[in-house]
Amino acid sequence: MQNSSEPGRKHKLIEYANGPSLEEINGTVEVPKGKGFWKTLFAYSGPGALVAVGYMDPGNWSTSITGGQNFQYLLMSIILISSLIAMLLQNMAAKLGIVTRMDLAQAIRARTSKTLGIILWIMTEFAIMATDIAEVIGAAIALYLLFHIPLVIAVFITVFDVLLLLLLTKIGFRKIEAIVVALILVILLVFVYQVALSDPDWGGIISGLVPSAKTVATHPTVAGMTPLSGALGIIGATVMPHNLYLHSAISQTRKIDHNDEEDVATAVKFSAWDSNIQLSFAFVVNSLLLIMGVAVFKSGVVKDPSFFGLFKALSDTSMLSNGVLIAVAKSGILSILFAVALLASGQNSTITGTLTGQVIMEGFIHMRMPLWARRLVTRLISVIPVLFCVWMTRNLPAVDEHEALNNLMNNSQVFLAFALPFSMLPLLMMTNSEVEMGKRFKNSMWVKVCGWVFVIGLTYLNMLGLPDAFAGFLGDGASASQISTAHIFAYVTIVLVLALLAWCTYDLYRGNQRLAKAHRDHAEEA
Repeated sequence: MQNSSEPGRKHKLIEYANGPSLEEINGTVEVPKGKGFWKTLFAYSGPGALVAVGYMDPGNWSTSITGGQNFQYLLMSIILISSLIAMLLQNMAAKLGIVTRMDLAQAIRARTSKTLGIILWIMTEFAIMATDIAEVIGAAIALYLLFHIPLVIAVFITVFDVLLLLLLTKIGFRKIEAIVVALILVILLVFVYQVALSDPDWGGIISGLVPSAKTVATHPTVAGMTPLSGALGIIGATVMPHNLYLHSAISQTRKIDHNDEEDVATAVKFSAWDSNIQLSFAFVVNSLLLIMGVAVFKSGVVKDPSFFGLFKALSDTSMLSNGVLIAVAKSGILSILFAVALLASGQNSTITGTLTGQVIMEGFIHMRMPLWARRLVTRLISVIPVLFCVWMTRNLPAVDEHEALNNLMNNSQVFLAFALPFSMLPLLMMTNSEVEMGKRFKNSMWVKVCGWVFVIGLTYLNMLGLPDAFAGFLGDGASASQISTAHIFAYVTIVLVLALLAWCTYDLYRGNQRLAKAHRDHAEEA
């Protein structure tokens, strides 16, 4: 493998990369040997926080709050199920990175053809850009709400978060993890404070955690949403493909002895603890968002679920549900805290989105760029549709501009539905394989069964939502024939996605067979 981190070596803007995942930080964090549980857990804590950020980004906010507004605590169980699925998948991703010493992109590329690798890279790049669009919108709106900066200027300001990234790359990965944890705590404390003031129905919350047939029913329809569409929205905004690539890479930042199986087992164990604890925080945040929708506002009063509408509702005493909230809202603190949490969420994505982009570029096409350049390119591409949306609605009433931005954010998430199966399926196949993982670290039977149920189920639900997602691009004034055409395009896309999945499965199976043969030949020679 080529080492690009040799001292004195002059780096180019774009260069070949076929070394360890995120080579600059791979194996750089020291971990204690033979110490107590809590000291060891602290040393391994951090990567889970970077992953958890993706489960509480601005894309989650409107789906959870609107779901609470429309169906009370009914969809709490969907947030719980999504979080449990996330925990299982993220543990697989971390284990893949630690045991094989490859991130998910590298592992897929090593087991599939070059052509398929390029297709999957392009698809995953679109998914990351779609996620970035949500972050641009969230951060720009937060700047507008907090400092009254015009939206066009606020969108451009989000490009300069590349300077923040440049600063972070100088301070060490451990400090980056600490900053991310601090921002997560800001988000958590804001919503704990607001929900605590609202005095929610805890009995209703607990009963909502139990799944029922009503959770995925196609009726009633409230404000254009059914329980099923609300559930699909929460699932789609929660489980994201880029997190699996990211976790498989940053789980390798700890310095361990790969020749010592016990040391590897310790890393797998404590990475799982770290991931599950951090994703539990993400579950709490998403639950608090849904509870806000139920308990903070009067039932059905929030007609505008965009960030603008929620900010305004938190300062409008006629929309709030009790006297304590009304008294606090008069000071403006509720709405300001909401905007601060939104900005913190957007800044967290600056770090994780860039690292993920580097992982997939190096893994799929063996190309490396400096992190600042990678961030600048993806952010400049992501701001184009946002600026276009703001420009097209500049002469319309403010409510139309807000709705257009909200629709853009929601519609951009459709790319996640395409990309998710192509990260979940390879991850499951490779971690199920004894050839890839070894007898000790391959998935147990219950993990295999749950994994296949989740992968097939999530793929089905994502494809199920595509016809309506395609129709959503047409806006509210679309004719029946236009909607019908959009549905036809969606069904053609579904067929293409399934065909590509079959190709990917076949290539991965053949790659596994080649690896098994190589192992047998090596054993015979030895």
